[in-house]
Amino acid sequence: MMEWLRQLALDAAEAGILSDSFSYAFMVNAIVSALLLGPLLGGLGTLVIAKRLAFFSEAVGHAALTGIAIGVLLGEPHENPIIGLFSFCMIFALLLHYVRNRTSVPYDTLVGVFLALALAVGAALLMYVARKINIHLLENVLFGSILTVTDQDITILAISCTLILLLLIPTFNRILLTCISPDIARVRGHNTHFYDYLFIIMITVVTIAAVKIIGAVLVGALLLIPGATARLLTKRMGNFVLLSSALATVACLIGTILPMEFDLPVPSGASIIIISALFFLAATGFQIIKKASS
Repeated sequence: MMEWLRQLALDAAEAGILSDSFSYAFMVNAIVSALLLGPLLGGLGTLVIAKRLAFFSEAVGHAALTGIAIGVLLGEPHENPIIGLFSFCMIFALLLHYVRNRTSVPYDTLVGVFLALALAVGAALLMYVARKINIHLLENVLFGSILTVTDQDITILAISCTLILLLLIPTFNRILLTCISPDIARVRGHNTHFYDYLFIIMITVVTIAAVKIIGAVLVGALLLIPGATARLLTKRMGNFVLLSSALATVACLIGTILPMEFDLPVPSGASIIIISALFFLAATGFQIIKKASS
């Protein structure tokens, strides 16, 4: 499949339909990754905003630093320590949610404590790891490099996206109801704890899958910014989800293509987030002008 897409892009580049950069295999891999990841991050982002879990998604993204260091220490390849990354982030997310349900500490405070601990442990382990390998090799994982995505990364991303979609599509309305009004969800017989944990697992999996592309430091932002932008532009839930997914996908595509076309020394994660933030600023300006004129 990927070979066919690469050949198709190469033929289009040679025919002058696409720019010369699309003749490179890594560029095709990057575009496919953006098309897979954008709609999923945008769609899940609407639930993150509805449930007010923006800080949680940031915490899981930063916990990936520790997962990466643990994976490298256990002997995984430094460019893709998927087992350490997945294991630590999943344990971190589930433990955080478990503690939240059994203490009276405010949730934002609890997330802050877990985030600080994860960052501290991650920083200490990364300094230790730096003795064994060139620490600059980890920059792609920390800040994202969509142009280094391999066929294996695309396979992992495709499997993750498929699993999340299979879980999300039939349960979206119940998860949304659990987010907005847990009491009504319980009255209707929904197991709110189950849907809470299911959503936490989805957020964690998509965060892990996106780390190579967006970077561990910035991945939480792409869950949040497109959804926040869409919320400024529409109040209807259906339009909210579709617009958020569209904005995240467009940001991923533009943020991938622009640095290549203009030869900009900007990590893919940073360029994608900058594009998303520009959309948000434009939507904010539109709202301000609209209110001022009404």
